Amino acid sequence: MVNIQKTAVIGCGFVGSTIAYTLMQRGIFSEMVLIDMNQEKAKGEAMDLSHGLPFTHAMDIYAGDYSDIRDASLIIITAGANQKEGETRLDLVHKNTKIMKSVIQNIKEAECEGILLVVSNPVDILTYVALKESGFPQNRVIGSGTVLDTARLKYLLGQHLKVDSRSVHAFIIGEHGDSELAVWSSANVSGIDLEHFEEIRGMKEEERPWSDIYREVRDSAYEIIERKGATYYGIGIAVARIAECIVRDSRAVLPVSVLLSGEYGLYDLCLSIPAVLGQNGAEQVLEIELDDSEKMQLEESAKEINKVLAEIMGQLIPGTL
Repeated sequence: MVNIQKTAVIGCGFVGSTIAYTLMQRGIFSEMVLIDMNQEKAKGEAMDLSHGLPFTHAMDIYAGDYSDIRDASLIIITAGANQKEGETRLDLVHKNTKIMKSVIQNIKEAECEGILLVVSNPVDILTYVALKESGFPQNRVIGSGTVLDTARLKYLLGQHLKVDSRSVHAFIIGEHGDSELAVWSSANVSGIDLEHFEEIRGMKEEERPWSDIYREVRDSAYEIIERKGATYYGIGIAVARIAECIVRDSRAVLPVSVLLSGEYGLYDLCLSIPAVLGQNGAEQVLEIELDDSEKMQLEESAKEINKVLAEIMGQLIPGTL
């Protein structure tokens, strides 16, 4: 039986340990197991986190192995090679596909019935690999997608419009990577479209920096990696938000990586698309309104993902594609 209050984090590098720290702070779970190929690293992270528990929430944090995940409601997979300076997310695909296959095999052997949340990059490709290798229902395998990219977009729009970013409603969709797109056609501030809101705020049309904001969102990870070597705080908070939606069955809408089965005219690939999230995982994939330009951009993003999937077809289990 699944314990909704239990989670597992597989991979205790910068991202995995930051996610574990964020989850501890949020008090979403009462039990968390950390798993890493380097067992001493997992034990050290568990010890370090546990020493802060007197200041947060009651929780059991420990290092374990795959046998400990059988009753976990959410398995967060961060295991994989790190993205290096100058390397795109898609450059990582061959190394991390092999790692993901090994992780999923161990999860299957543990007879886990929880939801898989893939965070490893390239997340859309590896979510697809995890789905096909596991044989789990598609609602139970999701990726962190463009949840963080969307947060970056909201933040930058908030800065430009001089308004609380939590009042900004906009999405980044498609590939979590270089071909992602901003859905400008439906972006708004509390129901007021961006251009009208700019007029209200006394801004001129020539001050409209949409293309610059998009590029900054798209390239943020590269800039952060160049400056500090890795990104982990933003994704840690984004993953905690996804976990919160699942554990609390909030049915919030977030742009996670999900399997498409005809939505937007696309089939048999995972892309980051707004979906309703609850205790059953991705309960429904939403087809939001796109203008003609955005539809074309989404199709181009899908083509980029399909190119990579075609390259790794032979690495997946027979008959899954």
